[in-house]
Amino acid sequence: MATYVLVHGGAHGGWCYQRVARILRGAGHEVHTPTMTGVGERAHLLRPDIDLDFHIKDITTVLEYEDLREVILVGHSYGGMVITGVADRATDRIGHLVYLDAATPVNGEALADVSPGSMRAARAAGRVVDGVELVLWPGTEPIPHYGVTDPADIAWLTERLTPHPYKCFEQPLRLSNEAALWDLPQTHILCTNTLPHRDPARMAKAAASDRVWDIDTGHDLMITEPKAVADLLLRVAAA
Repeated sequence: MATYVLVHGGAHGGWCYQRVARILRGAGHEVHTPTMTGVGERAHLLRPDIDLDFHIKDITTVLEYEDLREVILVGHSYGGMVITGVADRATDRIGHLVYLDAATPVNGEALADVSPGSMRAARAAGRVVDGVELVLWPGTEPIPHYGVTDPADIAWLTERLTPHPYKCFEQPLRLSNEAALWDLPQTHILCTNTLPHRDPARMAKAAASDRVWDIDTGHDLMITEPKAVADLLLRVAAA
């Protein structure tokens, strides 16, 4: 039995993995889908100091309190920033990192550095509420970016999206255990249309191990192609 921790991206929550988690659990595996503070069902906990470090602590704490080991840690989109920080701080609990069409940062980078164009657009449509700068408001431009085209899926997604604190996207990732972190095995599961835009140097280790896979779908691939995503995550566990 494998243990998966599935980390969502910006404006989403653990809910976005419902379909994938159901398949993995049906195959007999342990699956955790935590929601980070300030979004999803934890949107009522929004506060001005929520940043990338805060979200890294959210997930690290789940690993510690659930006493999880040899975890297959999966991050989607912004979640790639988070899982990299988690693996740096809790390397001994991680067995494999999976970047699910995700940011692949290095030390000192913020998501605003990794994806400057999309972050500029998100910030331009942001609003300040109770002292918190919020971006990716549901019902606005992000929906096409998520690549969800089925009307029922769009409705389901729109009902659940929540705005995200911009501070999370501008805070640089700080790593202190890089040698051990980058020694962890990695798999990259990408959307086919993003594959040509990825930096080969950043994925060289995974590519050398035949661990760069793609699915021909939109960015929210855990919603649009849950079986394909789950099948590849099962392949990670089998290896």
